[in-house]
Amino acid sequence: MRIATWNVNSVNARIETVLRWFEEAKPDVACLQEIKCVDEKFPTEAFERLGYNVAVHGQKTYNGVALISKTPLEDVRRGLPGDDTDEQARYIEAVVSGPRPVRVGCLYLPNGNPVSTPKFDYKLGWMARLNAHARELLTWEEPFVLTGDYNVIPERRDAEFPDNWAGDALFQPESRAAFRALKNLGLTEAFMQADGAPGAYTFWDYQAGAWQRNNGIRIDHALLSPQAADLLTGVSIHRDVRSWEKPSDHVPLVVELDA
Repeated sequence: MRIATWNVNSVNARIETVLRWFEEAKPDVACLQEIKCVDEKFPTEAFERLGYNVAVHGQKTYNGVALISKTPLEDVRRGLPGDDTDEQARYIEAVVSGPRPVRVGCLYLPNGNPVSTPKFDYKLGWMARLNAHARELLTWEEPFVLTGDYNVIPERRDAEFPDNWAGDALFQPESRAAFRALKNLGLTEAFMQADGAPGAYTFWDYQAGAWQRNNGIRIDHALLSPQAADLLTGVSIHRDVRSWEKPSDHVPLVVELDA
């Protein structure tokens, strides 16, 4: 099972690029973030023509996540538990059916900038809720993957110019500590387990020639339960997609499971 995560930065604005990648990469499951549309405006039919099932948790203009799978999606859940007042569409979860069902959570973690504002507090609060949800999922003792745009640079090695991010919410000690706390629950970070090569970035800003200078960061991650980690066979970052016409500022990360 090939499970991809990709912040597409507006699915309708980049639909040709997105569909081209789906046709070439043929993921079994894809988690899309920042789709920037309500459910009714998501291009569901375009993915169905490629043989996919679609579940969407959208939001007008901002945010929005979607799960796309070759096999049926069961037990679909929209929204991260823990705060019924949270109106931001940042989380969708479902069980991907098959011989070895796998639960997949697709997340778009808050950016949190500027630091020292309620936006950073919201980021840390959201991460605390994600931690609590992961704790509950672990008690079910089933394969699950929490993947998406975490908006966290875990270590200095995960940025080409780490000092440039010193004041950014993505690289604050609190953000990084919350990410470590997630892993310390017993989750495996797929990329570090299967590859771990330095300079493996998933995001390059549109400004100041970041792509051309390889001024990138690694902020798209996949965390695996012990049962999913036992099935891990590989991880790949589809870096070349950033050079395509009308790209997202993120590229796909693909996790391969023997499922």
